Amino acid sequence: MKKVALERILQSLEAVPSPRADIEQYPTPAALAAEVAYIAHGKGDIAGCRVLDAGCGNGVLGIAARLLGAAEVVGVDIDPMAVQVAERNSRRAKAEVEWRHADVSAVEDPFDTVLMNPPFGSQTKHADLPFLDTAMFVGRVVYSFHNGVTEDFVRRRIESLGGQVTDRLAYEFPLPRTFRFHREETRPVPVVLFRTRTAKG
Repeated sequence: MKKVALERILQSLEAVPSPRADIEQYPTPAALAAEVAYIAHGKGDIAGCRVLDAGCGNGVLGIAARLLGAAEVVGVDIDPMAVQVAERNSRRAKAEVEWRHADVSAVEDPFDTVLMNPPFGSQTKHADLPFLDTAMFVGRVVYSFHNGVTEDFVRRRIESLGGQVTDRLAYEFPLPRTFRFHREETRPVPVVLFRTRTAKG
């Protein structure tokens, strides 16, 4: 599947209708989801692999991985509404994915690749750490978005867990006005995408 076709499918997916501020439930833009999936595919981390979409939201990353040839995809989210939306989206996209309503910390089974856009920690400091710690424990390779201002801290955490950042890409994440305390219609947030090879890799 070409990237433009993948992006078109991802753009058509239903969003989580009532995002929760407490878990920083911001959607991953379709263009960025398609890009990270294509990067992972190009590095051999998708086709034929078992993939985890940690904090799946509407399922955009997991669905992208399945459409690009992942052998098996599991999506996990603590919000039952998000899981329901992800289930509808995967049926619409004709992408078979196992969706689990669970805390990410409960995931213990092994994966070749983890894809995730965890909370940035704006509402709860270090809210991304349970995601990162779980991904480093269960995955061989991890693709994760992080707030640019936390880059050095996150890199140190990865290294302390025996991981190695092999690739780093910088983006501007368009944060839409989602909650009442937002003042701007869209605010660009500098983010980094890390590809990390874990101790299991």
